[in-house]
Amino acid sequence: MTTQNHHNTINNIEFNVHDIARSKGFYGAVFGWTFTDYGPTYTEFSDGRLSGGFTTGEDVRPGGPLIIVYADDLPRAQQAIVDAGGKITQPEFKFPGGSRFHFTDLDGYELAVWSANK
Repeated sequence: MTTQNHHNTINNIEFNVHDIARSKGFYGAVFGWTFTDYGPTYTEFSDGRLSGGFTTGEDVRPGGPLIIVYADDLPRAQQAIVDAGGKITQPEFKFPGGSRFHFTDLDGYELAVWSANK
């Protein structure tokens, strides 16, 4: 991948986690992300378009910017999150252009999932 035309775009998102294998299991089950391990304290994840990483190199810091994931089927995404051990923190609500809900992952990070109105 080149960096041409990537100025001022999100390049990477990093989560400090307690257990990399647990985080890989959660995000792999919920969203189908793939992973590349770079040693015992870091793994890269990819959703096919954007990449980031899980690391145990620093303390877990829940909070920060809200990361929003798109899903075609909100009920199915919500069920996958619950089945993988996540917690729904804000039930589905509508906004101009779509609907979304919020959840926390196994380390307490809050994310949201949205879908466009069809």
